Amino acid sequence: MERLPAPSRTTMTTPASHAPVRRRAPRLASAGVIMEAATTLFLRNGYLGTSVDEIAALARVSKQTVYTHFADKEQLFAEIIRGNFGRADDFVRAVRVELHDPHDLEASLKLLARRYIATVVQPDALHLRRLVIAEAGRFPDLARTYHERVPQQVIAALANQLQQLADRRLLRVDDALLAAHHFAWLVLGGPLDAAMFHSDAEMPSSADLERQADAAVDVFLAAYGTRSARS
Repeated sequence: MERLPAPSRTTMTTPASHAPVRRRAPRLASAGVIMEAATTLFLRNGYLGTSVDEIAALARVSKQTVYTHFADKEQLFAEIIRGNFGRADDFVRAVRVELHDPHDLEASLKLLARRYIATVVQPDALHLRRLVIAEAGRFPDLARTYHERVPQQVIAALANQLQQLADRRLLRVDDALLAAHHFAWLVLGGPLDAAMFHSDAEMPSSADLERQADAAVDVFLAAYGTRSARS
């Protein structure tokens, strides 16, 4: 019997289900991954102590990928600082909501004070504040912008709401901006100053911070409150 010729390897067809799969080129890492790595290193080692090579290594991308998203280390640093402005924006909204039409002004002020101190006196916020202060000489415009967009924006929002409460005779306020500064420093002054010079392990407990916030409001109302403020 005549044998059929064996099929040639070059003429064999492969079913579609067994066709070799071509690997797609890996996508560029998102800017967010790079920013997370850079944030970790900047907070740990400072601006000068961090290199783009180290950022790329921690993000598990090439150095060229970092430069695809960011022109240089300076731009990356600035984007990280600006990216934290949202915390202040969130708190400003809380100020407007909490003090817009309080049913119980003392309770509303204490709730706001507790949120204020919990937002500011916590490791991530403290690390960023230290970093901005440490690099203020190198990036004066960025430090100035941070001051305007974070603490000053909060003070301005507080002043606006305190003035509205005074207009309704719920508070006795002659200078709303000064009253806002008094409120902020009664709440934050001691705990923030201490936290800036201590490690994360030495952070006060949530209960301690809440007691500080409540006591601050008691002092604030002793100076600025009316009878209706405690009704």
